[in-house]
Amino acid sequence: MNNGGLLSPASEKRHKATWTRYLFLPIPGITARRLRILVPNTAALRYHFALFSSSSSLPTPRLRRKRSQFFACLACLALVLTILILSKGHRRHGGWSQTWSSSPNEVEPSTLVFQREDLQRVWKWEVASGHYPSFRGIPEQIAFNELLTNPAIPHRPKGAKPPKYRSTSSPDIFVGTHGVGSKRVYLDLQSQPPNTAYPPRPVPGSVADMDIIMKHCDFSQNKYVRDCLEVLRTGGGLDNGDRIRRGKMDDWHYIYLEQPHDDIDQDTLSMNTSNDTIQQILHPAYARTSTSTTNTQDEAGIDEANAGLKKKSGVEWEEQVVLPEPVPYTPTYALSSSSSHSHPACDPDNPRLFHMFWAGSFTDKPYLALLSFLFTQNTGIHLKEWPQDSRVCRPQFWLWINPGPAASVPNPSAVRDMYEQLKSNPWAAPFLHPRFKDIIHFKLWNTTEQLDGVPEIKNEWRKYRNSLFNSGGQVINVKPADSTTEGGNFTSSAAAQTEDDMTRRMGSKSIDTYDKLSVILSDMARFILCHRFGGIYLDADTLLLRDWEELWGWRGAFAYRWSRLPRYNTAVLRMNKGSALGTFLFRTALKNGLDFHPMTVSLYTQDAFLEGLLLRLPDALFDSAWLNSEDYQRDRPPQPFFTLFTDFFDTPARDGAAPQALGFRGFFRGAYSYHFHNFWWKPFDPARNWPDLGPRFKAGEDIARAALRKEKLRKLMATRTVTGQDTKPTSPTNETLVAHDEEEDKVENDKRDLDWSVVLKRTFEAYIRGERPNMYGEWLQW
Repeated sequence: MNNGGLLSPASEKRHKATWTRYLFLPIPGITARRLRILVPNTAALRYHFALFSSSSSLPTPRLRRKRSQFFACLACLALVLTILILSKGHRRHGGWSQTWSSSPNEVEPSTLVFQREDLQRVWKWEVASGHYPSFRGIPEQIAFNELLTNPAIPHRPKGAKPPKYRSTSSPDIFVGTHGVGSKRVYLDLQSQPPNTAYPPRPVPGSVADMDIIMKHCDFSQNKYVRDCLEVLRTGGGLDNGDRIRRGKMDDWHYIYLEQPHDDIDQDTLSMNTSNDTIQQILHPAYARTSTSTTNTQDEAGIDEANAGLKKKSGVEWEEQVVLPEPVPYTPTYALSSSSSHSHPACDPDNPRLFHMFWAGSFTDKPYLALLSFLFTQNTGIHLKEWPQDSRVCRPQFWLWINPGPAASVPNPSAVRDMYEQLKSNPWAAPFLHPRFKDIIHFKLWNTTEQLDGVPEIKNEWRKYRNSLFNSGGQVINVKPADSTTEGGNFTSSAAAQTEDDMTRRMGSKSIDTYDKLSVILSDMARFILCHRFGGIYLDADTLLLRDWEELWGWRGAFAYRWSRLPRYNTAVLRMNKGSALGTFLFRTALKNGLDFHPMTVSLYTQDAFLEGLLLRLPDALFDSAWLNSEDYQRDRPPQPFFTLFTDFFDTPARDGAAPQALGFRGFFRGAYSYHFHNFWWKPFDPARNWPDLGPRFKAGEDIARAALRKEKLRKLMATRTVTGQDTKPTSPTNETLVAHDEEEDKVENDKRDLDWSVVLKRTFEAYIRGERPNMYGEWLQW
């Protein structure tokens, strides 16, 4: 019987008598569901107290009202405590990298340990080496009283210094740099008909103008990811054959070539940095004085040389920092004539190395990252042989394998063991094929060896060995198992340890067994690898979506924005080998507990006014779904529209037609990569969760499918044991499961609406099988 939505007398009595009730709260990004939490029922308090009052003549109505208010306050307090407990649990399971709670508006303790003169030397070194190809100004706080020459931006006639070189508030301070570099020719990248089915490869030696990209993509300037991606794909020629936009698009051309000036003496331009400037970088003025003090103080005891800088509390200023001589800047067009390197198109000071760090068993995650590398980058596998005189610098992918838990030490046979495991792993074995030997390399990670390879900290890092796992100030103490262990080793090798022990985990197998130590170790590893070897670091949950040629051409260092926050995310990190910026970061990190969490690194550069040297690119370039997942820009989202990162793996039914209909071309077209934010335990393709690479790699496929059959059998037996069924006469045989697999291979048994993760995996695999070309129309040649 419908009573207009009111409760029946019996239901109302039960509702009042129950001590708890459910409270339904909206979930951001999910409109069809609500979060149900159990809270105290204030109606029950009033109901039971009324019964007590009616059976006793002691409490007065006034007292009853006071007690009711008192119990209501207790109920509110219980509700607050419940929410706090739930939010704390959510943070615990939200991934180690997401636990930073500081707001960018909060006043953080200073991390600065460098004096102003040292900061000036860092800036001079980076500018002189061509690592600042930008017209953006230098912060006033650096306080340059001289104009720096910049070999990475075009030459402009000298003469009276334009006002733009100087600070408007302090005319004695220079905030600009004077360009002495090559001229820039901006490109309109389109293939001519009839070759318009696929986009053209980027021009070798081309460079991305980050000033133009920031102009169109900077979230702090209210730029939309959707609009940014249109500029990126149009200016990069990725809309080749599909261009709908009409009109003059010169402002969207962000890719250029450096070319020599016709009317300027090239010898003059090649003098990148004066000898006086080099001497100031190598030998600062305070180091040449005979006095023991490095600071000048006025009568009030204020350090005039460092006025406006806030030093880290409790530490002394960093002593004289040793910097190498700046690297001479060589434009790409001059590399072949000036380099004695075996690959004339490659700059030995700017190696094209992709680094990735992986812990635990090799799975479909690094597998797909490597496939995306082969599908998008100009590796030359579409050619029978790589020409020695090629104008293309061939990129390489170095995958660093940590063979045990993050706190363990590799044994002497670790390299041999690593390759044996890779050979037997169906996800890894295909990349050991001789066809990929020049472009994909597996490297053994050894924490002690790597830290000893960083000259800035090799003599001091061991004092932090018990607290080496420091991320955002959250330290996990890992004590050494044996004080006599050689080389600062931390624990014995992994042996029969459970997943409950955080220090023994090898990769994240579920949300409850998240490998926090490996995540923290990777925070540090990326800076070590880029500083020691140069190149670009990628998190293992990254898929490449286009050729990175013009990003390699831009010589500066970069990471990208942490969604809405003006902080770094170092899931993509570019740094130059042995740079002054790297020296600054490692020395600063050493004085701050070797903390390399991206939020902490943001403080390092912010406190030192060096943010311009580690450019914070818009997340649209590498993480296009992030803002939407945090409820930003949903009024004009990009394609595809993800409200949650899980939409990549479990695409909502309302959008389920898009992945198959649009394919790879419809997946954040224009972005350089996609970051799917963890979810290591979710398979890309549940229906075909094996390396589906065709007959050439059939052996690995059979191993993977046999492992799946074994797991199915184990789960089935476990289920029957729990339910009490007799498994002996009805247990399926391996032959039965093989037949079942063959039945599942029928298209009728595939998922009807394929998710985005499935479409990308099957697209990359089809390229390896030889069923389709890569994204640039090139067919793999075996």
